[in-house]
Amino acid sequence: MLPKILLTMAAFAANSLLCRLALKGMHMDAVSFSALRLISGAVALLLFLRLSGIPKKPEFNGLNAALLALYVFAFSLAYLSLTTAAGALLLFGTVQCVMTGWGLMRGERLTWLKSVGMLGAMAGLALLLLPGAGHPSGGAALLMMISGAAWAAYCITGKKVQNAAAATAGNFTLAVPMALVALVLSGVPIHADAAGLLLAVTSGALMSGGAYLLWYSILPRLSPTTASTLQLSVPCLAALGGLIFMGETLDTRMLVAIALTLSGIGLVIAADRRGRGFTP
Repeated sequence: MLPKILLTMAAFAANSLLCRLALKGMHMDAVSFSALRLISGAVALLLFLRLSGIPKKPEFNGLNAALLALYVFAFSLAYLSLTTAAGALLLFGTVQCVMTGWGLMRGERLTWLKSVGMLGAMAGLALLLLPGAGHPSGGAALLMMISGAAWAAYCITGKKVQNAAAATAGNFTLAVPMALVALVLSGVPIHADAAGLLLAVTSGALMSGGAYLLWYSILPRLSPTTASTLQLSVPCLAALGGLIFMGETLDTRMLVAIALTLSGIGLVIAADRRGRGFTP
């Protein structure tokens, strides 16, 4: 299962890079990007169900679809005013708090090894992001925290699904009318060039639809704490992606932060293996 986890986290990081490229490069407005991301994800997943030979129809869940739409729209809108560092810190910090709190409420044991791993991962993330976080506006910060809470809830409900492909396809399909309503009600003039359309479709079909399907298939075998801590690797991977694809610098502080975060994640995985909460 470890290769699937690595692929999923890489896709999440790539999704972040695609969104940054589209919005910061003024290739597409945030509302249209979010709507097309959900639409293209739904089309890709429905085609997957039809062509893969899986004898399942989409499973529709209004709550999960609403959580997905809320996460996608709040994420894009927040990044109009937030720096990448501040946004990632707020998003994944919120996910960590919500999912860890849920796990503890459900009786999950927080062993010393898992505690050390979580603290190490969060310390690495803070070292990576806090120096450049700046002072985000209250509205944008609230939007990103709402996005993080919605994603955390989406992950928690994902542990209960019986068929990852059918559930993910249903969630994206049901989120499409919500996206269209949001697009109309926003009143924002649609702006998109060819590059923006390509980035949004790639983000929706591959890095969202495909990656979320894979993530839903993994979630039932992960504890909430492990699932949330694993996602702390995404900002680290995004930083590496920025270095390779966007010409961003990678200094010693960033390398140390990445090492701390990934080491902490490794300890959490090791703790779950000891407790039989993780199946490789």
